[in-house]
Order: sequence, then C-alpha cells, then structure tokens
Amino acid sequence: MIAIRAAAAMPRVRPAFLIFLFSLLATLGGCASRPAASVLDPVSLARGTAGDAAASGGKALTLFAVTNRERDGDGFDSGRARALTYERYRLSIPAAHKPAAIEYPSKKADPTRAMTVRERRALDQRSMVAAIISQPGFDGTIGLFVHGFNYRYQEGVFRLAQMAVDSRSKATPVLFSWPSEGALSGYLADRDAVLFSRDDLVSLMAALAETRKVRQILVFGHSMGGFLIMESLRQLRLTDRGDVLDKLTVILAAPDIDADLFRRQMDVVGRLRSPLVLLVSPKDEALAASSLLSGSRPRVGRLDVEDPKVRETAKAYGVLVVDITSLNAPDGLGHDRYASLAALAPQVSALGRPGAATPGDVGAFILDAAGQVVASPFTVAGRILAPK
Repeated sequence: MIAIRAAAAMPRVRPAFLIFLFSLLATLGGCASRPAASVLDPVSLARGTAGDAAASGGKALTLFAVTNRERDGDGFDSGRARALTYERYRLSIPAAHKPAAIEYPSKKADPTRAMTVRERRALDQRSMVAAIISQPGFDGTIGLFVHGFNYRYQEGVFRLAQMAVDSRSKATPVLFSWPSEGALSGYLADRDAVLFSRDDLVSLMAALAETRKVRQILVFGHSMGGFLIMESLRQLRLTDRGDVLDKLTVILAAPDIDADLFRRQMDVVGRLRSPLVLLVSPKDEALAASSLLSGSRPRVGRLDVEDPKVRETAKAYGVLVVDITSLNAPDGLGHDRYASLAALAPQVSALGRPGAATPGDVGAFILDAAGQVVASPFTVAGRILAPK
C-alpha cells in the first residue's frame, strides 16, 4: 500500500511489551483530568461586565454539533442512538487563549480565563442547516470536524472551538461526534462504533451539500475519525453521490487506518476534485500502539514521506501527504500535532475551490515549524485549513 514496508518486516511484539506499552499510554492519558459534561452548561453574564467576551477583549464563537450518541442527562455518553441530535453552541473565547490549548471552565467559570458556553440550543436538521447558512459573514464554506478514538462529546466541542479560533477560518464549524467510549480500554468498541456511524455521517454530509448556498465542506478527521470519513466517502461513491463528493475537501490528521485497507478504500473512492490530504508523522506513538494491536500492520498516519514509494503512490491516488512531525504535540504522544497546525493557517495560502487543484498538488511533502514546505517544488502543503 501507500508506501509502506511489508508487515512481515516488522518484529513480533511480545504480550509483556504490549502490557508495558498500554500502561504507559494509560499513565500519559491520565496526567490531566478530563472535563465533565457540565463544561457545556451555559454561563449567563450581564453584557458589559468584566466577564463579557466583548468587554474583556475576547472572541465570540458559534459552532454546531451533531451526534448519534445517547443522551445522559444534559450530556451524551457512549451509547449508540438510532437518531441524530443537533445542537448550536455560542461560546466566548478568552483574550488570553493560547494556540493549540483548550482552556476548560471550572465550576466557577471565568470567561476572562476560560472558554465558556454562553448559549446551548437544541435544533433539528432543517433548522440547523438554516442557521448555518444564515450566520453573519457565511461564505459558503463549512468546516466539519470528526474526532478520533477516546473522545467524549464535550471534548469534541471544545477541540473544535480551539481549531476554529486558532485557524481564523471563515468556515462555519460543525462537529460530528460519534459514540466513542471515551476510554483507552475502548479501542475495539470504538472501531465498531465507527462502522455503526457511517450512515449517520453520510446523511449529515448529504444534508449539508444539498443546500445550494454551501459551496465547500472542509471535512477534517482525526485518528479513528479518519477511518470513519474514508468509510463514508466509500459509501457515497458506491451510492452514486458524486454531487456530495464534489463539494468535499478532505483532510485526515494522523489517520488510524490499516495501510492496505486505505488502498482498497481509495480504489473505490477514486480521485476527489480537491486532493485528499493526509497529515502524518512517523513518530506518532499512539499509532504505533494501534499498529501493534492490529498485528503489527502499518497505519497510514505513520507514513514516511521520504520513501520514494510513498511519493509514487500518493501521486497515483491523487493524495497529498504532509509530514507534520515538526509541529508541537500537546498530548505527549505525537498524536495531536494537528491541533498546532490551525495556528499556522494565516501564514499559508488557501486550498482552492473544488476542481481548482492541478496534478502538481499531489505527492509527499514535509512541513516545517514555520508553516513552510521543504523538499517540494510546490508550496502547497500549507493549503490546508483556510479554504477560500
């Protein structure tokens, strides 16, 4: 497959090492407390007070969230619902926000220091689409984020808020939150939840694309969310929904996908109007663990862009592979580097409208810490998070 050294060339891993590895992952994953569903509770403040976003120099943000999780009180758990739930959030982002960071609110939320939910409203599909296209300054672009393994609903909402603010993109942010277990022990259950969620993600993308005022849907998936996106693209192609595919610009960060499976998926999906973008790093330790769990089979998110076979295969499939190892990874495992990428968006050029890409826009490249491309005759890898 897309480059990759044969699985047979990889050493066998003993069970004792697996136990050690996942103990390490659990330790790293438990270093920071995780937010409760209460972080989504709206905080009411009088306009013009010190905590008001406008008065304190902060930023107001509106985002939309769609999920097929089961409700659990005022939040959502890992239960798999048979119907989609739609919500709109209005948040205030503190002026002191740091790129790639999520400033979760405490019990006594201080909007001058933390991201704070100001309004939360339930919608249905029709009202959500209407609200999206009526947003002030809407330019026809939607940014659809699909989170990865070990995510809770509230974490997806706040991660999308961070990326939307850091990228300064005009795209209207929309979250699709599938029913991840939200636990390191839930890896296999999460893969089943991805397959459970294909129809729902396809339904959402189709509903957004069918609106004439929506010109482009920037679909950004992280980790196992990339697996969900690829399965959904495959389903769209098999059901002859090229009208939906033509509006998509797809970016997969650290995709947790078996390399051979990805090739089969691309055989069905084919070339997209805008090149599919893979953000990879050979030093992603979380994907190394995933590979071990999968019988030491290589993962797409750990591709080596300096391998000539990777470059050749990327061009053959119309894929842009970008090594982002140079970016900071807030998770300590090298798996969340994409969170740092959003802040580079103002410094790089935009990925053109669907259909504007040329054959030179595919291949394998390396992104340096300043957001520039090296080892490439084209400065295209930066065209990722700021669609026109």
